[in-house]
Amino acid sequence: MAPLVETTLGEQLLLLSLDDEAGTAKESEKAGWAIAAASLVELALAGRIDVTDDRVTVLDPTPLGQPVLDAALAGIAGREMPAGTRHWIERLKKEAAAGASAGLLEKGLVREERKKVLGIFPVRRYPEADGSVEAAVRERLDAVVLRGATPDERTAALVALLHGAKLHRLALPDADKRTVETNMAAIADGQWSATAVRRVVKAAEDAMGAIIAVTVATTVVTATS
Repeated sequence: MAPLVETTLGEQLLLLSLDDEAGTAKESEKAGWAIAAASLVELALAGRIDVTDDRVTVLDPTPLGQPVLDAALAGIAGREMPAGTRHWIERLKKEAAAGASAGLLEKGLVREERKKVLGIFPVRRYPEADGSVEAAVRERLDAVVLRGATPDERTAALVALLHGAKLHRLALPDADKRTVETNMAAIADGQWSATAVRRVVKAAEDAMGAIIAVTVATTVVTATS
């Protein structure tokens, strides 16, 4: 069997969110925030950034050779005064989502379909082309969240991102919701080999929670006004 294609955390989140046949994203708003946050977590895992008092700082400006992550790193490094985690998640959302889509296309995991809604508005959809990676990701999540397997750091980071964005049902739709939430929270709060990674993951979780809370409140106000 050929080895699985390597994917970023953002690409894995996008795979989990996409409807395999329709190619549209479920929980698209939350998934978008998680994919943006994944850029920061990837940079932390690579030893490039840290968070101090919720300000994202650069430890090493050396590019990684991945355009989306390198652009994010350059933006953080080029800022005169460090900005907060939420600022960067909001700032990186569009580029991170586009980069994840491009990455999945390049790796042959999805295909692109371009259509027009009502014959006017152009939309892009990404039906599944190769389901092996998504299946492997879901199996890994099932193992660590439901069967108690010890996660590696990237899997723990993926779990933390899903938990922070409240995408529990997206990851494990058939499992008991309370069990999934409890176990994901425990994994996110577990041991991390690098303190900087833990700080960035926690800051990303907190920032996504704040963004989602504001989004929900705004939606409720709009619906009742």
